[in-house]
Amino acid sequence: MASMIGAWRSLGQDSSVLKQKIKPGTTKRTLLFAVPYAGLLALFLVVVVVDATIAMVNPLIYRQIINNGILKGNSALIIDLAVVVAILGLLDGLLGMTQTYLSSRIGAGIVLSLRRQLFEHIQRMPLAFFTRTQTGALVSRLNNNVAGARTAFTDILSNVVGNVISVALILGAMFVLSWRITLAALVLLPLFVLPARFWGRKLQAITRESYDLTATMNNLMVERFNVAGALLAKLFGRYQDEAKVFEEKAARVSDIGVKQALYGRLFFTALLVMATCASALTYGWGGILAVRHLLDLGTVVALVSYLGRLYAPLLGLSNVQVSIMTALVSFERVFEVLDLKPMIQEKPDAVTIPAAPARICFDQVWFRYPSPADVSLASLESISVQDKRAQNTVLQDISFEIEPGQLVALVGPSGAGKTTITHLVPRLYDVQRGSIRINGIDIRDAKLDCLRERIGVVTQDAHLFHDTIRSNLLYARPSASDEQIRCALRDAQICGLVDSLPDKLDTLVGERGYRFSGGEKQRIAIARLLLKGADIVILDEATAHLDSESEAAIQRALETALGGRTSIVIAHRLSTILKADQILVIQDGRIVERGTHATLLAKQGTYAELYQRQLSVSHVVAH
Repeated sequence: MASMIGAWRSLGQDSSVLKQKIKPGTTKRTLLFAVPYAGLLALFLVVVVVDATIAMVNPLIYRQIINNGILKGNSALIIDLAVVVAILGLLDGLLGMTQTYLSSRIGAGIVLSLRRQLFEHIQRMPLAFFTRTQTGALVSRLNNNVAGARTAFTDILSNVVGNVISVALILGAMFVLSWRITLAALVLLPLFVLPARFWGRKLQAITRESYDLTATMNNLMVERFNVAGALLAKLFGRYQDEAKVFEEKAARVSDIGVKQALYGRLFFTALLVMATCASALTYGWGGILAVRHLLDLGTVVALVSYLGRLYAPLLGLSNVQVSIMTALVSFERVFEVLDLKPMIQEKPDAVTIPAAPARICFDQVWFRYPSPADVSLASLESISVQDKRAQNTVLQDISFEIEPGQLVALVGPSGAGKTTITHLVPRLYDVQRGSIRINGIDIRDAKLDCLRERIGVVTQDAHLFHDTIRSNLLYARPSASDEQIRCALRDAQICGLVDSLPDKLDTLVGERGYRFSGGEKQRIAIARLLLKGADIVILDEATAHLDSESEAAIQRALETALGGRTSIVIAHRLSTILKADQILVIQDGRIVERGTHATLLAKQGTYAELYQRQLSVSHVVAH
């Protein structure tokens, strides 16, 4: 039965992989993943050989039972050989389980190694990689392609290797017993293999369609089951329409499943018919030879038994090329991501930035975002052809200095380059010209972990993991005590809210923190930043989601908590940055004005115009 299932699975594999070109070296690189399991592989091969030998020995024992036991009336021999058959059957079962364990253990080890390398590599990719790549495509590489590599690898071990050894031993024994009947039985093989290959191609098409339909159904569920999608569906009152759409997609998945089941039954029925025809031929021809005393009866029974074990392995081997190519393609898709070098690299001689009040210097910085070909793969994006046009320069000749403990504010219209400037400080991107220095050290010469330990960031859309409040806060400082956590919560003006919750710090925040309001979520994020205790703090519209009362409380908390720390704040509401040591007005990637609030108002330039406009809007809203 196992060999029949393996043969059917091999026929169901997508033969289109044979048209793909495998990069040179992929095979060698794939085999390197098996090197740590050389001992298990050797043991596996020994088990396969022993199991195949047992499968070959049983029909010969049947031959002896009939010829020397039944026909000669030797009851003792019959009993002894029957016991041997039973023992060999038990041993065959144990060896089969051992094969499954060893192949699965090797495959699981390879999967673990691949997933670990892939996850760690993706974590090191620059931010630009994630801005272009589909999350689902990355998850697919970690799950489907890695699992596909394991399945193909274990199939090759369990089916291909086992089938080759079994077929070789069985055919050898059959030719020794009767080469004429063996050839006649083999002549029938194409009569089954050709139709089976046709069914296999049909199954491949059905399987591909099944994957597409299932992916579409899953995508619908993912979009409707997340908080934002569920909210939209409820607000528009479309839940009945959504249920109807889902039912249609689910029905198509169900229908295609019925087709797969029918083709599977058709295959097994055809294999059974083929085995029956081969057995009939052997019994017929062999029986006539036995009547004529040209062949003994035990040999006829042994040949029929061998035939029952022969066709499924032969059928499985007929598609061995597809099995091997499927494994190589799966591995290649994983290697494709592993070979994409992160743009942000740490130098071998990188230095540590000491923990101390930080001085930041932007020196004639020019920057443009990298092209898609530099940071991503077309196969990981929603489009198949990447945009190869040159990227526009985002920042031009940016120069400014921030002394230790100073607060610098960045203001200007959307798209001017403010957020880009803040992304350059923790080296999420590298500049094309100029340099950024912290305490005199070019950040490109600094150790990445050390650099990012010195910097704390709160973005406009603060992200919280679907975990407890405690876990989200400890993400910034795993060794923090409960008292340190509560201190950070108090400074962020949210300790009272947390204490009022039934589970307090162990309260789940929900997906992306949706169980809390925007202001509450933002204050938890600010508490996380305060807990980190970074020397440099970057606030990208961090108070955008707060009401006036909460904003005032946070402003007071930040004034105390950020004392002595170098801070960069992006603010659209200019009322939040009146006490900034320096305000930089960014427009079209350039600094067009700089100074304090008072000096910029006196200039009556861009900043004064922005301030007066917001002031007018505030008066209108107030009235």
